[in-house]
Amino acid sequence: MTSEVSYTLPGVHVTDRTVQVPLDWARPDDGRTISVFARECVAPHRRHEDLPLLVFLQGGPGGKGPRPVGPDGWLGTALERFRVVLLDQRGTGRSSAVRAGALQRLGDAAAQAEHLSHFRADSIVRDAEHLRTTVYGGRRWSTLGQSYGGFITLTYLSLAPEGLAASYVTGGLAGLTASATDVYARTQPRVAAKNAVYRERYPHDVPTIARVADRLAAGDVVLPNGDPLTVERFQSLGMAFGMAPGFERVHWIVDEAFDAGSDELTDTFLAEVQAATSFATNPLYAVMHESIYAQSGTGATAWAAQRVRDADPAFAPSARPLLLTGEMIYPWMFEQAELRGFRAAAEALAAREDWGDLYDVDRLAANEVPVEAAVYFDDMYVDAGLSLDTAARVGNVRAWVTNEHEHDGLRLGNVLARLLERMDARGGAPA
Repeated sequence: MTSEVSYTLPGVHVTDRTVQVPLDWARPDDGRTISVFARECVAPHRRHEDLPLLVFLQGGPGGKGPRPVGPDGWLGTALERFRVVLLDQRGTGRSSAVRAGALQRLGDAAAQAEHLSHFRADSIVRDAEHLRTTVYGGRRWSTLGQSYGGFITLTYLSLAPEGLAASYVTGGLAGLTASATDVYARTQPRVAAKNAVYRERYPHDVPTIARVADRLAAGDVVLPNGDPLTVERFQSLGMAFGMAPGFERVHWIVDEAFDAGSDELTDTFLAEVQAATSFATNPLYAVMHESIYAQSGTGATAWAAQRVRDADPAFAPSARPLLLTGEMIYPWMFEQAELRGFRAAAEALAAREDWGDLYDVDRLAANEVPVEAAVYFDDMYVDAGLSLDTAARVGNVRAWVTNEHEHDGLRLGNVLARLLERMDARGGAPA
């Protein structure tokens, strides 16, 4: 059953659709179902044309599809030639969003983890295929995968390449056999390098950051929502370093840490740190983060990021200069107010060993779907070395390596236009 609503935003005609799918695609008749939501966008003057389809696979995990306000940025570029489908991946947005209370009502930690195990890339691909075959009549479509959306693209090429005309990937070629530990061992030095760039750009922030850390280490600093502000949570501001203009975002938070003549942290600073380090709008990002690297043979993820961090004293809360951390999820984060209800499930997921494979290495090697991929040479989130190894191992992939952009080049740059030009130079995507 499909529900449908249409309306027009300034410069974009929209059709919202919701379909029902099995929770577990391996057991579709067990009675457990969820909703999957997709928002179709088209230029209003072209709404009745037979345009090719482009489905957008959002970064994450746990990221809902974009909420457009007009034909801006990459969406405007895409609308020049495509009917664009913005998918809310299962568990996000309007696709049966995972909430802590409902998850806890499923039972103990094992039951919760079993439920969440169906929210990985393989299930997302099955959802997309159901949408393509039931709503769009089985027409092949192209994919645009940003970050984690690129991981999903590789799973799509492994499971259902017959559904794809072409694929575009921005900062999202995952290591095909890399474990979570492998990934963080590679990205930790990248985070340290970003910290060095930050210190060079804003050297006067270094003593202020040390002063903040010393005050937090003394204890009794509380965020507006009642959570204690620890040095570790303050360090997690560094996740912004992988995006542009992340250095500036952190700088302006640090800039107002203290009022002149005061040793107490300001209300402005505390509010901004809370907002910048909260997972209230995307808890699944934290809960599922390490599981996106789990496959048969890799074993339990076992809080890989924390283990890599513990082996590197440069990132200790007591180290000076204090280093800020990157796109890593640590077990202490589940003491935050918005994540406490997910703590048991997260612990069970971290201990889980029976993961299925997300990528079919042999099928990928024989891939015939044309793929254009942007690889950001200085990417703090997705290691360029792993990405280039994957590009060499997957058939029909061409990588554009650039240091012009950070991880969010799709949002801020002309990356999609460049990838489309490269695809056009090949002769275009097959119909």
